[in-house]
Amino acid sequence: MARRILLINGPNLSLLGTREPHIYGSTTLDDVVAQAQAQAQQLGVAVEAFQSNHEGAIVDRIHAARGQVDAVVINPGAYTHTSIAIRDALLGVELPFVEVHLSNVHTREDFRKHSYLSDKAQAVVCGLGVFGYTVGIEFAAKHMKLKTELPRS
Repeated sequence: MARRILLINGPNLSLLGTREPHIYGSTTLDDVVAQAQAQAQQLGVAVEAFQSNHEGAIVDRIHAARGQVDAVVINPGAYTHTSIAIRDALLGVELPFVEVHLSNVHTREDFRKHSYLSDKAQAVVCGLGVFGYTVGIEFAAKHMKLKTELPRS
């Protein structure tokens, strides 16, 4: 089976390209997904993309990924700061994951500085705009074989 990465995007990321472009840029989510799939092909892996504005749908998709993918790259959007359910789902399926944020959440409002995922993520990428997805996918593709050897706090 080819190595597979699940790319998950949370709420409001379907508005990329039009929502607050001064913060999130003008690249659309479709552009991000197309670039991620092209990058994955060059890296010899497959990327499947999923986006939802609904927490339960994201949890369900994570559950369905168990045994089907090797790693998850996730931009949980606002659920970063609120969702214990997504955290528990990621831990429950025991898949390594990379947390991605377009903006530097540490320079924004105080509530954006706390993540329910960061302490369990293999890596956290923030503040690089859509390039953060490129970094996250490359890291996942190159380190998936090491998923049991990478330290998890």
